[in-house]
Amino acid sequence: MQGSVTEVIAESRELNGSSASKKLRRSGKVPGIVYGSDEKPILIQLDHNQISLALDVESFHSSILELKIGKLNQKVLLRDYQMHPFKRQVNHIDFQRVDEKKRIHTNVPLHFIGEEDSPAVKMAGGLISHILNDVEISCLPKDLPS
Repeated sequence: MQGSVTEVIAESRELNGSSASKKLRRSGKVPGIVYGSDEKPILIQLDHNQISLALDVESFHSSILELKIGKLNQKVLLRDYQMHPFKRQVNHIDFQRVDEKKRIHTNVPLHFIGEEDSPAVKMAGGLISHILNDVEISCLPKDLPS
């Protein structure tokens, strides 16, 4: 795969529901789920600090991740996460399994270079406005841009 693979460590969990999730959050864990690829969904729990730091890294949102659940390793994409309305707390996280032979659909961030070198910005005080900051793509996992 082209992009760097980030490793995420998780543990499987048995209990489901809002009260079980609240207990996890109080103990510094984030409840989550892994689904897709015609396999049964797996309920997981992750370390809140690790996930919070990882979510600050842009590539975490659009790269293939290596998810380790005990001895099980799976390639996944971050699909969704929910944050607390006013605390810096991750409430839940969803990962989708990636099949090497099936196309994936995901959003990839756009990076703009050379803006400060533009004559319009340098000499005329112009502003550059970006209409899009990411683009939706469909490709095989090995072709996902970094």
